[in-house]
Amino acid sequence: MRREYSLTVAISSRALFDLDASNRVFEERGLEAYRKYQIEHEDEVLEPGDAFPLVKKLININQILGKNKVDVILLSRNSADTGLRIFNSIRAHGLDIQRAAFGGGADPYRYVRAFDCDLFLSTVAEDVAQALASGVAAATIFGTAWSDREPTELRIAFDGDGVVFSDQAERVFQTSGLDAFSASEAAAADEPLEGGPFKSFLAGLQALQHEFPLDNCPIRTALVTARGAPAHERVIKTLRAWDIRLDECLFLGGRNKTEFLKAFAADVFFDDQAVVVEHARGHMTAGHVPHGVMKPGE
Repeated sequence: MRREYSLTVAISSRALFDLDASNRVFEERGLEAYRKYQIEHEDEVLEPGDAFPLVKKLININQILGKNKVDVILLSRNSADTGLRIFNSIRAHGLDIQRAAFGGGADPYRYVRAFDCDLFLSTVAEDVAQALASGVAAATIFGTAWSDREPTELRIAFDGDGVVFSDQAERVFQTSGLDAFSASEAAAADEPLEGGPFKSFLAGLQALQHEFPLDNCPIRTALVTARGAPAHERVIKTLRAWDIRLDECLFLGGRNKTEFLKAFAADVFFDDQAVVVEHARGHMTAGHVPHGVMKPGE
């Protein structure tokens, strides 16, 4: 069956809006106090959360196209009763979000497959790990200040191993070192890498890019990888075998990624290493992908 949307992104309520004050009420005074607090404040508009700038730009793609090809879905642990404030804030901020699942305290990631989501973004690492385990691209999102630098352009950067690609090559590096990794990748240059958790999302993003003329697309992608020669060849041939094109590929040979991401002007960057995300998050929205050999805290 042909998909209605080129790209479907699920967002948790705490990633979309700043719910810290509400959450403190829940943690300090309990569920019933939280419910009363949200109802009493449901006409007060919530401030943007960590993923708000990214969601704003994704929804704006529909405005540029003049048709709906991006679907953003709200997934929340709130009940419908306490979630009314969230929907009121969505309307106040002018966000075209029509679909939502309010779980009433249950884990929201359960609905990512039912909604046919390409990506799930949350501030709760446990939910992200569960979504990844179910086969959906997911990241723990960390935001930065909203910027109107390029309000109509969306720039997304991806790490390679453990994100776009599987961690099969990364495992060689972690267990046997750089020389063994380089030799192994050179020997396997003609063998496509297995897909990582973000392969399908990248394919959906490219389908969205194809809605625009090649020379006038408001979405730009980049692969930003610590790989260098000779490990670059397998990456290029893998993307060719997948029929996926990234606008830019940066092979950094171990250099720090942050300055290159700033030069690319990334709106968001996805990486499986928490330390890389920590460095990048002060300059752009960054998503930690706790997948593969790199454990969540590494």
